[in-house]
Amino acid sequence: MRVARAETAKYWVGFHRVPFIGPTRIARLLRQFGDLGRAWDAPPDELRAVLDERSVESLLKSRAKLSLDDEMDRIERLGLTVLTRQDEDYPRRLGEISAPPAVLYVKGELLPEDGVAVAVVGTRRMTSYGREVTARLAGELAEVGVTIVSGLARGVDGAAHQAALRAGGRTIAVLGSGPNVVYPPEHRTLAGHIVEHGALVADYPPDTKPDAPNFPARNRIISGLSLGVVVVEAPARSGALITTDFAADQGRDVFAVPGSILSTTSAGCNKLLRDGATLVTTADDILEELNLGRRR
Repeated sequence: MRVARAETAKYWVGFHRVPFIGPTRIARLLRQFGDLGRAWDAPPDELRAVLDERSVESLLKSRAKLSLDDEMDRIERLGLTVLTRQDEDYPRRLGEISAPPAVLYVKGELLPEDGVAVAVVGTRRMTSYGREVTARLAGELAEVGVTIVSGLARGVDGAAHQAALRAGGRTIAVLGSGPNVVYPPEHRTLAGHIVEHGALVADYPPDTKPDAPNFPARNRIISGLSLGVVVVEAPARSGALITTDFAADQGRDVFAVPGSILSTTSAGCNKLLRDGATLVTTADDILEELNLGRRR
């Protein structure tokens, strides 16, 4: 990390660690102070012109106990890259959504070609049908140069990452934890392969444990990085359907694989199709809808 860039990034990391200060308040601080270094060192009365009292108190406590230089040294030791909203390398498509994450922690590498990405998501309890369809769709997309985005979860997510790797393609895993905390733990080996052929991405600081409230925010990033979201299998109540809600809000295409009307595992997909999602039976259905053609 270049010295000048690291000097700027540390203040983004600092504010990212402050409870009650998210992307919207960080944008407000930038407008008021011009850069986050000035905002970090600003006296309380100046901060109160921008922030509510709870946020000011939270910031004062955080900056009293947090060494930004130590934090950046630790991030470097963990082999992580920090991307802020001001960085040229910040994913363009993600930056276009409402209130994009102020900071991304990346293990691996995000490349310009990852701008052509499709999310493949679904239930943790996939059937043999779901496994076969995931392998086929994700593998064929990866073969033609589409980056596969998913959430590293058990089931469809893991199968999508594995299919992309087997096809020699790129894949991005968005975590609901810190970038150095792989969940589920049995996907540690898979995560290592993803780092070699893509990236682990998190908007939670290192050592953050996986927690239920983290995953909807994770799903929002999955759709934000992607041109469209493909749901392979999902019951009527599924986290994958939360991803499609975000996708619709972000103007992304939503695709669904049809399943048996007798299968509860496909109930969510069949409902998506009834509500207007694009039906998918082959990778070409996705490529055609996204006007991508065959990229290789």
